[in-house]
Amino acid sequence: MSVIEQFNEIKARMEKAAQEAGRPDRADLVAVTKTFSAEHILPVLQAGHRLYGENRVQEAEGKWPQLRARFPDIELHLIGPLQSNKAAEAMSLFDVIETVDREKIARAIKAEMDRQGKAPKLYVQVNTGLEPQKAGIAPDETAAFVALCRQDLSLEIEGLMCIPPADENPGPHFALLAKLARECGVAKLSMGMSGDFETAIGFGATGVRVGSAIFGPR
Repeated sequence: MSVIEQFNEIKARMEKAAQEAGRPDRADLVAVTKTFSAEHILPVLQAGHRLYGENRVQEAEGKWPQLRARFPDIELHLIGPLQSNKAAEAMSLFDVIETVDREKIARAIKAEMDRQGKAPKLYVQVNTGLEPQKAGIAPDETAAFVALCRQDLSLEIEGLMCIPPADENPGPHFALLAKLARECGVAKLSMGMSGDFETAIGFGATGVRVGSAIFGPR
């Protein structure tokens, strides 16, 4: 299938999953474009889709400013780890940062917000599986970290994000993230990728991050 056919199939599967879950609302689709060129992305942009996700600041710098010049209403999400020395570049590029995962990053983001006068939407990444190789706040530390961001740094935390362990049933991880979101008083849940986005929608995802199922294997 073409990229557009695959994109339309994902949208249809998302709609079906929402209906089966009895959800009156719909999850947003963040089309993940890491490793894909501007030419590869262009058909989806021309079809009217505007939400995209990138993993690396440097890669995003190489393609999105030019695409945004043509499509100024793009909303670009950072969905990969953010290093504090890249906070300035991230602030100028991204509309949403989904990977606030430690106090040092939160403080770097706050400093750049004050310096640049920008206010991207922010999500806290939660390491629901407590995987040592993966970024994110531990589940039992999430409420305190969200409170620190809000009260000490005056950061508006819009949502939570997670990436469940690859070898586990994602459902319990999505349920845990939804529970933490309720406890923290945040409205957005970024969860679900190409292999499990329908499950995530069933657990209340407000945004799913799908790349290879749209653009093909990397």
